[in-house]
Amino acid sequence: MRDTSNPDDKLDPRRWIALVILLTGAFLPPLDFFIVNVALPSIRVDFRASASTMQLIISGYATTYAVMLITGGRLGDLYGRRNVFLAGMVGFAVASALCGFSWSPAALIAGRVLQGLAAAIMAPQALASINAIFPDHEKSKALSFYALTFGVASMAGLFLGGALIALNIFGLGWRAIFLINLPVIAITAPLASFMLRETRSEHPTNLDLGGALLIALALFALIAPLIEGRERGWPIWLLLMLCASPLLFVLFWRHERNVETAGGNPILEPSLLNVSGLKRGLTSAFFFYSLAAFWLVFSVYQQSGLGRTPFEAGLAILPAAAGFVLGPFASERVLRFFGRYSAAIGMGLQAGGLFATAALISSDHAQFLSLALFLIGAGQGIALPNLLKSVVQRVARPQSGLASGLVNSTFQIGGAFAVALIGGLFFLNLGSTTDARSIGRAYSLAAIAIALCLLVAGWLSAGLPSNKAVRR
Repeated sequence: MRDTSNPDDKLDPRRWIALVILLTGAFLPPLDFFIVNVALPSIRVDFRASASTMQLIISGYATTYAVMLITGGRLGDLYGRRNVFLAGMVGFAVASALCGFSWSPAALIAGRVLQGLAAAIMAPQALASINAIFPDHEKSKALSFYALTFGVASMAGLFLGGALIALNIFGLGWRAIFLINLPVIAITAPLASFMLRETRSEHPTNLDLGGALLIALALFALIAPLIEGRERGWPIWLLLMLCASPLLFVLFWRHERNVETAGGNPILEPSLLNVSGLKRGLTSAFFFYSLAAFWLVFSVYQQSGLGRTPFEAGLAILPAAAGFVLGPFASERVLRFFGRYSAAIGMGLQAGGLFATAALISSDHAQFLSLALFLIGAGQGIALPNLLKSVVQRVARPQSGLASGLVNSTFQIGGAFAVALIGGLFFLNLGSTTDARSIGRAYSLAAIAIALCLLVAGWLSAGLPSNKAVRR
């Protein structure tokens, strides 16, 4: 299968302008995950909604996003990454309008589910297009900016939501956190249609609908219980879903092998996983995103242990956010010095920062947390672009969208597992106690568990074979 993306000797002269447009598409999905958390109290008061409804506003988006990423990535490979990126962006605007003008909790939840679907279609095209339009010698810099985007999105989500609600622009209140997406997309979408060069397979085929349905069902059966289980007390129906997920994955895999054997174009080619180092790289990505549990347990420590407000808790993690923003700028230099060990170096910094927070909090020296938090963020900023490059560049350019969807879906699955298991460990250790010392001890245990996961991710990353793209 050939690819119409630029080879290194025919560089797209608009690639850096295109990068800004692509990063806008990569920025919106994480922003809309973080920003809603700040607005939940206002939404609850306005709609007089229950706690379970509030959970669905979060999980409806997160679950749909995680479930559809692989299919979203494959759509770009088959039908053109620019076309699919634009479709996802327009869909995200429509869903944001539905959220912003929602008249009931049900309408808001429906809007959030549609947002997750549109985000899963839009987001993989950014990473896949970067892999397609940038030559190897510029890819590290482009991926560093891609990683930087996530740091900025997380910071913006923490403060922009509160600021928009406080300003109460046009009396919109919390609705402004969704409607702010509309002018951004109104500017970006027309630019994308003119400035992005189309990249896709030269001979696209139809989407494997059976495979798309099976992988969506399998991922939903796995991720929905992980996200909802602890909040709902692990009811039997969620446990049954979780038990059904392996069977659904087996059915998906058999279907994909049959489609590939018959000469079709499956959602996930089984032979793709034979690419040298890809399985190891994806496993590293799974353990790497255990850091998702850190934001949960650290926030609980700040608010329940230290009695801080959500805004004050947001200020407390600024050193980590600053490290996340600055880390990507050091990523290229780290890559030049340490080569294929660069991602492992970043993960080692994260683990060191987590061990330090555990020691400081358990010894009642929490006032010295800033440097440790900065190390966590900087390590994330260094590791992420290098890990992405080591995974995505292993596949042929015609499959960049699939690789992007795979790695992003692996991140989401790893994060869901970490929140469920390490978050469960945190609350199990905490029990019914609510004093600061007990919460600090529970946090320290969870931080050590996250650090150990990151060390496993670093070990897997360090053992990857030489990172060279496969060309077909």
